[in-house]
Amino acid sequence: MGGDNAPDEILKGCFLALDRLAADDEIYLIGDRSCIEDALVERAIRDDRIRTVFTTEVIGMDESPVDAVRNKEDSSITVMTRMAGPGAKGDRLDGVVSAGNTGACIAAAQMYMRRLPNVIRPGIAVTVPTFAGPVVLIDVGANIEPKPAHLAQYGIMGDLYARQILGIKSPRVALMNVGGEAGKGTGEMKEARELLERESDIRFTGYVEGRGVFNGEADVVITDGVVGNVMIKLAEGLSAGIFRALVRETLEIDPQLVPRLDPVINSLYRKHDYHEYGGAPLLGVNGVCLISHGSSVARTITNAVVRAKQFVASGINDEMVRRLATSGQPQA
Repeated sequence: MGGDNAPDEILKGCFLALDRLAADDEIYLIGDRSCIEDALVERAIRDDRIRTVFTTEVIGMDESPVDAVRNKEDSSITVMTRMAGPGAKGDRLDGVVSAGNTGACIAAAQMYMRRLPNVIRPGIAVTVPTFAGPVVLIDVGANIEPKPAHLAQYGIMGDLYARQILGIKSPRVALMNVGGEAGKGTGEMKEARELLERESDIRFTGYVEGRGVFNGEADVVITDGVVGNVMIKLAEGLSAGIFRALVRETLEIDPQLVPRLDPVINSLYRKHDYHEYGGAPLLGVNGVCLISHGSSVARTITNAVVRAKQFVASGINDEMVRRLATSGQPQA
């Protein structure tokens, strides 16, 4: 029920995802009865893999996350995370996806799904498409004032995500800082670096500057939620502006060039389009929670559903618990 294009694009994306799922997979649509039933009738969807759970409340994009989750127990975000939590009544959901209020998703997931053993603070891991390949950026909004131990855990979790979901065999893990030199940064940044340097199971390469992310200097970049969130939104705005400027300049030079450049522009756009990645996982929660962009369209949601299934099948959470238990880092 949340997102700039909800509920139509969200429902359409779920219906399209059916063609990319197995015969025994199921999609639970959680939200307003009339919206869901009207969409099923309109598109003549008759598929036993579609389950419905009707709710009566909606958390708005501008509402206080924690207050909304506590006060709106029958909202789609609250109900879905409750159904995915250890206290779920009946069948427990394997994964949840939402394009709604990000803060509410984080609060509800921590409240009802709980954290994995040894996880201090969950973090949102976004896959950032760069000219050097995909980069995992963690955190982008779940933890705006992380402690050094949080950042160190993000390095371990991000490393696992890059290995098991993106297929990067030996990810280079770096800590975002104002400079690459070891003496740069705050005391907490230096402490986080020291903790990461002790981790023999990850390939920690030290600090990385903002420009280094897009130059291919790291596969996993650790940062706090404020810097991470600003960075991805800046990158989205910049890339969209570059594509618009490219088309505009081409039209001014020679309109006949546009059809010839279309294949190149479309190929570049697909490689650097966040819709292709579907959603960002909230790493560290006891389950699978993917948070999609507020401007998600049907394609975004379809990819998010497929990515959620991939995450479940990967067994990454079990490995995360094992790695954190043996890491030597402070425990939750």
